[in-house]
Amino acid sequence: MVENSGPRPTDLLTIGEVVARTGVAASALHFYERKGLIRPERTDGGTRLYPRHMERRIAIIQVAKRLGIPLSEVADQFAALPQDRMPSLRDWNRLNERWRARLRARQLELARLQEEMTRCIGCGCVSLNACLVVNPGDALSSEGHGARRLLPIEDDEGAAGAAGAAGAAGAAGAA
Repeated sequence: MVENSGPRPTDLLTIGEVVARTGVAASALHFYERKGLIRPERTDGGTRLYPRHMERRIAIIQVAKRLGIPLSEVADQFAALPQDRMPSLRDWNRLNERWRARLRARQLELARLQEEMTRCIGCGCVSLNACLVVNPGDALSSEGHGARRLLPIEDDEGAAGAAGAAGAAGAAGAA
C-alpha cells in the first residue's frame, strides 16, 4: 500500500500561511469570514486555523471578484457547498456555468455600449454636431439630465432604476 505523505485538503494552516499561499490580505480573510464565505477552525486560544481546502474557496472568491460578481451572490452559491470539504470539479462546473452566462451577458452589454458610443454619446450632450441631427432642438432634455439614449446600468439585483428605464424606453422609440 502506497501512503501519500503530501499535503491533504484537511491539513490546517495558520492565517499567515494562507496569506502567503493565496496572496489575499489577512483583513480580507477576516472580512470573508464575517460574510460566511470561509470558516476557520479555532484553537482553545482563539487562533484561526484554516483547512487547506479553504484555499479553493478563496480562489473562487477571487475569480468572482474579477468577474464583478457580488460577494452576496458568492455566498448564495457557497451555501449549497459543504464547508467541510474542497469544492469538487462538479461544484466548480455548476458555479462556472452560471457565471459564464453572466460574463457573456456583460460582454454583449459592453459591445452594445461600444457601438452606441461610436454613433452618439447618448445625448448628454458631448457631441453637439451629431446630436443636433438625432436630437433636434435638444428634445431629449425634457426627459432629464444625462445620457438619455443609452440603456441604464442594472444594479446587483438586475433591476434598473425607474427613471433610467423610462428614458431608455423613450429613446428606443426615438432611435
